[in-house]
Amino acid sequence: MKALFIGRFQPLHKGHLQVIQNASKEFEKIIIGMGSSQYDHTAQNPFTSNERKLMINKSLEKIGVKNFEIILIPDIHDLPKWASYVSSIIPDFDVVLTNSSFTESLFSEKGYIVKETAMYDRKKYSGKEIRRRMINDEHWEDLVPGPVCEIIKDIDGVKRLKKLSKS
Repeated sequence: MKALFIGRFQPLHKGHLQVIQNASKEFEKIIIGMGSSQYDHTAQNPFTSNERKLMINKSLEKIGVKNFEIILIPDIHDLPKWASYVSSIIPDFDVVLTNSSFTESLFSEKGYIVKETAMYDRKKYSGKEIRRRMINDEHWEDLVPGPVCEIIKDIDGVKRLKKLSKS
């Protein structure tokens, strides 16, 4: 069976990583749907799709997860058609992994099996919280996998995010 796990991964954090690692043991393949893939260089979406792909690839490589594929999912801004749109651009999948009641509702209505994932300290492991900490010079590095931290430092991502948050 193939599972679809959708997120923006702005940035990939240890909660995401744990969900993917657990799913990789349960499913033949994990399809990582990178949402809002066309957006970057904004306060909510500071990292490019290529930077996010690199973060995911390097982090999963480090922990030995190989049964995954990353698919870019651009936003269409038409919520009633969103699940159909996602289904049209992603290869066959059997299960959607999510904790979003909205995503669950949309995919359930299309006949997909939807499974909740475990939550890993959601207040701490949240892209919004990590970005907030970056902007405010608070400790964030332990909330993301090592490769993500390295990539953000290599691209001067904190400086980028601080500039974007002011505009």
